[in-house]
Amino acid sequence: MFQIRIYTLRSPEALQQYATVHWARHLATFTTFGVTTHGVWTERSDDANRLVALIGYPLGADPEQVTRQVMSSPEFAADMAGFDVDEIVDVQSILLDPTSFSPIH
Repeated sequence: MFQIRIYTLRSPEALQQYATVHWARHLATFTTFGVTTHGVWTERSDDANRLVALIGYPLGADPEQVTRQVMSSPEFAADMAGFDVDEIVDVQSILLDPTSFSPIH
């Protein structure tokens, strides 16, 4: 199962810090919990400060449970150290199941 996560940040500066420092740290943390990062992008728009990530969960995993485990871990706390989470003004997530012809499963 895949998930698209869309984070809206308060400012371009917050987006830059979150993307290049803190989300980059998540790659190793997610691997510890069996979560694969397939891509991370920032939106190209003058009025949007969004980071979009495509992640994959292990077969049979409950994404909500895995997310709770990750977010309550000391690794995640270390990833976020030095970042004011109030700079994240919205998070959206969309669960996706690949079609039989999808290039990634």
